[in-house]
This record gives sequence, C-alpha cells and structure tokens, in this order.
Amino acid sequence: MSRAGRTVGRALHLPITGPARGIRRATHAHGAGESGLGKLIELHAVNGAGDVMVTVALASTVFFAVPTDEARGRVALYLAITMAPFTLLAPVIGPLLDRLPHGRRAAMAAAMLARAVLALLLSSAVVTGSLELYPAALGVLVASKAYGVVRSAVVPRLLPAGFSLVRANSRVTLGGLLATGAAAPIGAGLQLIGPRWPLYGAFVLFVAGTFLSFRMPPKVDSAKGEARALLAAGPGPADRPARASRPGNGARRPGLRTVGPAVTHGLAANAALRCLSGFLIFFLAFLLREHPMTGQSAAVSLGVVGVAAGAGNALGTAVGAWLRTRAPELIIVAVVGGVLLMALVAAAFFGAVLVACLAACAGFAQALAKLSLDALIQRDVPESVRTSAFARSETLLQMAWVLGGAVGIVLPLNGTLGLLVAAAIVATGWLTTVRGLLAAARHGGPARARAA
Repeated sequence: MSRAGRTVGRALHLPITGPARGIRRATHAHGAGESGLGKLIELHAVNGAGDVMVTVALASTVFFAVPTDEARGRVALYLAITMAPFTLLAPVIGPLLDRLPHGRRAAMAAAMLARAVLALLLSSAVVTGSLELYPAALGVLVASKAYGVVRSAVVPRLLPAGFSLVRANSRVTLGGLLATGAAAPIGAGLQLIGPRWPLYGAFVLFVAGTFLSFRMPPKVDSAKGEARALLAAGPGPADRPARASRPGNGARRPGLRTVGPAVTHGLAANAALRCLSGFLIFFLAFLLREHPMTGQSAAVSLGVVGVAAGAGNALGTAVGAWLRTRAPELIIVAVVGGVLLMALVAAAFFGAVLVACLAACAGFAQALAKLSLDALIQRDVPESVRTSAFARSETLLQMAWVLGGAVGIVLPLNGTLGLLVAAAIVATGWLTTVRGLLAAARHGGPARARAA
C-alpha cells in the first residue's frame, strides 16, 4: 500500500480509534488496567448503554404511543407481569450467586446474552404489540438486576493497589452514567428510524458485553478465603472472635449484623432512597404526561427531570470519590435528611422547578449514600464475607426499587399528594436510622473499636 493510502486510512480511522484510545487510557489509569478494574468499567458502560436502548424502545411503545389512560393500563400490566415476579426472585438471586462463586464471569455473560436474545424478541413485539412483550421485558429486567448483583460482588476482587472500594465503585458507576448519557440520544435517533432499531442496537451492545464478560481476569471467579454473609446473625466477631473463627463449633456464620449497627442502618437508609427512586420514576412519568411543564411537551418535561436526576447522580458519584471514606455515617444522615427537606418543600410549593430540583437532589443523595454504604461494608464487614455482603445488600436495594415503583404506579396523579408520599418514604428511612448512624459515628464502628 502506498504512503498516501496509509495516510488516508489513518485519517479515516482516527475519529474512531482516537476516542477509543482516550477512553481506554481513562478507564485503565492508576493501576485499573493491571488489576482488571478497567475491563469492568468498560463492561459496565456497555451494560448501561444497552439498558438505555431497551428503555427508549419500551417507553415509546408502552408509554408514549397510546393515550394516557391506555398507557397507564399498559404500564400497570407491565409492572404486574415484571415487577411482581422479580420481587419473588430477588431474595433468591444473592444466595444463588453465593453458591456459584466460580462462575461470576459466566453469570455476567449469561445475563448479557439473555438480554441480547430478548432484545431480538422484543424487536418483533414492539411492532405487533403482542403479549410476548411483557414476559420478554421481565427477562430483560431480571437479567439486568442479576448483572447488577454480580457486578457488586466482583468489584472487591479487582481493587488496584491503594484503591478503596468507594473509589473503585465511583469509577464503575461514573463510567456507566457517561455511557448511558451518550447512548440515550443515539437510541432516540434510532427510534426515529423505526421502533425496532433501538433494540437492534441493544442486541449488538449485549453481544459485545457477553464477550467482554469472559475477558475479565480469572481471579473474578476465585472464591479463595470467602464465606457467605447472612443478613441476620447472632453476636458479632467482636464478642466471640475465637469461637466465630472456628468451623463446626456451633457459631453462626458472619453476617451484616455481626459487625454492629452501622452497616444495617446504612443499608436501611439506602433502601429508602432506592425506594424513592423507583417511586419518582413511575409517578413523575405519568404526572408529567398528564400535566407537563408550562409550554413544554410531556417528552421534554420527562427529559428535563431525567437529565436533572442524571446530573445529580453524576455529581454525587464525583463528590463521593473525592470524600472517599470520610465519616460515611454522617454523610448518609446528611444526604437523606437533605432529600427529606427537599421533598417537603416540593410538596408544599409544588412546581416544575422544584420537581426537577427534587429529582437532582434524589440522584445526588442516592449516589453519595451508596458510596458511603460501600465504605461502611469495607470498614466493618470481615473480608471473608465482604463479597457476599455486597451481593446481598445490592439484592435488597433492588427489591426496594421495585416496591417504590409499585407505589408510584397505583397512586392518584396529584402532585402534592405524590410528593408527600415521597417525603414519607424518605422520612421512614431517615427517622429509623439516624440515631443508630450517629451513635455508630461517635463510637467509630466495630473495626476501629477492635483495633483500639
């Protein structure tokens, strides 16, 4: 090939290879490439982009393409067929994955491949409107949540030297958010071509994710030194260190309650925020369709709220990476209290601006509180059960999201009433955990107490 031909070839490839190299340098920086964390960041970005493609296709078919009353019936049916079974399956996912510690790469690949196949099935259902749309959507939802649980269990195995779990999870989450933000307008553009096309895009992304899952380091599948965590257990290791460490002596296995109240209170507060997230997604979707922002369409109104929530989530992730593990109990108390105050203000002075502010505040608090929970688990949960604890806590948070979504779909479309319910959800989580978190912050947590 002549020199001119090579020059033209490089010029044509540069728009693709240039950004790709830049993304790879960013995801593999600070030892993330050597540890394998960079590959997980890239996999999670593909996962987020594929999920948003499916969301665009389903929203256009189930929600926007029909009158409001029919849309509400369709979404109610969607929730009944998809959310209810997932609520029953969610408690099984964590324990099931505990029994398959050597198959984490295969589990993530299976979740990706299942969604690729289901995306093709949905590409026919969105055109015909047949009932197969709903079981296929169920499969996509369950596979997506299962991937999230496995991903939470994988992160502790891929920490670079000097990295905390908070910093690692911040990178993974931020990578997913950026990919979601980039894929959303692409999905909307494909939707303009035809309702099938976003699902074809999702199929390509999930197939790529299947191969990326098997490119994860083999240590992801290693269960050396791990045990299973229980969500409830007896006295903690601080009370019976010798007895708890010997198998076969009648001691109960380590669990989230064996390490003091900070982790369980932090998990309960995060569950309230995740429940709020599910509630706001479904309630505001119908509320803004029925009563859009002044001078705007329903789609634009939902887009504004969605962008506000995404921006808040990204900002919370960035702030969490900067704060790292500083006073996680106090951070959770502060952000949940802030969301409660914002929800009360938005309910009292209901309006478009305050709704967008509440969405941003909820996104910010959810991201920062989750990173603080990660810090508590890293600090207080024994390393032997830490991976399992991440999987089980993520399963519980997914169930809270499902519950919030169910409440949002059945509530009357009254803005003030809805935001009062949102405030009640947050208040329940805040009031039941604030004393325990403040007490844990004063005493410094079991890990520091044992060290002293």
